[in-house]
Amino acid sequence: MQPSTPPFDERLTAPRSWWLIAFLIGVACALVLLPLGTLPLLAGLVGGTALASLAVSSYGSARIRVVAGALVAGDARIPVSALGTAEALDAEEARAWRSYKADTRAFMLLRSYIPTAVRVEVTDPQDPTPYVYLSTREPQALVAALTAVRA
Repeated sequence: MQPSTPPFDERLTAPRSWWLIAFLIGVACALVLLPLGTLPLLAGLVGGTALASLAVSSYGSARIRVVAGALVAGDARIPVSALGTAEALDAEEARAWRSYKADTRAFMLLRSYIPTAVRVEVTDPQDPTPYVYLSTREPQALVAALTAVRA
């Protein structure tokens, strides 16, 4: 029996420009070690690039999935039965919900390089979280997946 594919699965990868910045950090580390010789220069290039790349990869490893009747966003796993309506937010509305409309009790998985988002109400009376805010490149697909799982 084949496991069913999740209706929605997205990795919030970092933009390509961040990888270039990680390499430039490695170059800067190499230049700092330049007066010590060639071997420290190469070690600075490799070590600085590796550490900066690890940081970029770690930050961009957050995932949003709708699988097995639950919304999995980063470390959070929320049953779809505890969620209310999902609303796709365009860039302007997403900016408003992560700034002046934001509630400090909300769960937010933010990525500054992703302009669009989805806001999902939490209907569980035991949970003080009013809503879940998720940065996503495909807000309509996430809303459709949540609606399909709920039905």
